[in-house]
Amino acid sequence: MKHLILVMLGGGLGAGGRHLVSMVTLRLFGPGFPVGTLTVNVLGSLIMGLFIGWLVKHGSAQLQDLRYFVATGVLGGFTTFSAFSLDTSVLWERGDTHLALGYVLASVFLSIVAVFAGLMIMRQFGP
Repeated sequence: MKHLILVMLGGGLGAGGRHLVSMVTLRLFGPGFPVGTLTVNVLGSLIMGLFIGWLVKHGSAQLQDLRYFVATGVLGGFTTFSAFSLDTSVLWERGDTHLALGYVLASVFLSIVAVFAGLMIMRQFGP
């Protein structure tokens, strides 16, 4: 039960952060391309890599509550692959197939690279 509460609290914070990023990027870049969703997915993936890398260095077994709160809750609420799927279908259905495919490739590739980057960064620094 404790883990569920931690995930729910973290998820609310993450979802709020995602909404703020979406509002800012919409204002900066307009509605033509889902920059907000791309931003949170890549940034969330980088933070996930950094966080998990940190947990591994600091004994993740003793920090399970923090993992539930941050990784499952905050970052789970912050990243938006369900919104990513919807954004892709909207681009596709309005006839922007090249933009939709570019968006899929950029989202998946950059998010995976960001996780590896976060892990590498954490491996470079001491405990």
